[in-house]
Amino acid sequence: MGEKFNLKKRFMRLSEMEPADRRNAIKEFFINNLLYILLIAAIVGIQIYDSRFLSLSSIINIISLSAANLPIALGIAGCIILTGTDLSAGRIVGLTACVAASLLQASGYAAKMFPTLATFPVWTVLLIVIAIGGVVGFVNGFCTAKFNLHPFIVTLATQLITYGVLLMYLMQGTNNGQSISGLDAKYTNFITGSVFKFGEVALPNYVFYAVIITVAMWFIWNKTSFGKNMFAVGSNPEAANVSGVNVSRTIIMVFVLAGIMYGFTGFIEAARIGSNSAATGLNYELDAIAACVIGGVSFVGGIGKIRGVIMGVVLLRIIFVGLTFLGIDSNMQYVIKGIIILAACAIDMRKYLVRK
Repeated sequence: MGEKFNLKKRFMRLSEMEPADRRNAIKEFFINNLLYILLIAAIVGIQIYDSRFLSLSSIINIISLSAANLPIALGIAGCIILTGTDLSAGRIVGLTACVAASLLQASGYAAKMFPTLATFPVWTVLLIVIAIGGVVGFVNGFCTAKFNLHPFIVTLATQLITYGVLLMYLMQGTNNGQSISGLDAKYTNFITGSVFKFGEVALPNYVFYAVIITVAMWFIWNKTSFGKNMFAVGSNPEAANVSGVNVSRTIIMVFVLAGIMYGFTGFIEAARIGSNSAATGLNYELDAIAACVIGGVSFVGGIGKIRGVIMGVVLLRIIFVGLTFLGIDSNMQYVIKGIIILAACAIDMRKYLVRK
């Protein structure tokens, strides 16, 4: 009701403006919402081209892919709110996915990485990979906060370190750098199994786990002092420090929380993919950053909402599924990702300059 009233007031205000002011207001609206307008136009165009695009199976596929990518986007969103980023996210996902897969291979699997090791309980492995993600996140946050280094440099370094650790890990046991597969059925059922079906189309369990994580992150961002401190530090760290906020601790906690999100993403990806290698997690951070920027998480700091991140992830996934329906080459999709990030950042910066 409130939104409808605000919309009505906005239209009334628009009708009372001078023609020149009205034109400027309409122009601003289109510039601020250009990405959404183009995305909606693209969805309509793809649906006209191929009516299967918005079929039930396609929609469930989009929801499932969005859920798999949502935790990493929620993690990176916090880093962007601090006017930073996290280039190590994808490699952390890869490392945690391979660790999870190696510890949860079926006991009778012939190419088991650690033949003498019993299959770990699923919840134990979840805690292990979350801890690994949290440790790397702590390193990122500590170096950023205590050494006053830019997150771009810090996470670029930890990206390389994490990738090196991953390559060395894949050489352990009997694996010799090969992909890790043959996962235990309890693990795969826990992640990719389904309780609910829509017609003949199953909704994977990890969609519900992503919903739980999203609700938890919404609570952390909006209902805790940590969330308020995160936005305060992102908006103005000097002012936040004067107000009594422990800036260093807040930065470290944001990166630790991000690392935990990457660990959870890796845990899902290991079972979702089924065969994990050094390529797992490659460039995942690009999709997550693009989704955050599309969803209104600003690089100027202190601006972002959970619902925006969700919208960004879903819209980006719709576009990439749509490109597949159009038969666009997968290599060309990287070009399109780059254009989307560039356009989103340009629009975001223009909004900031207008407000300033």
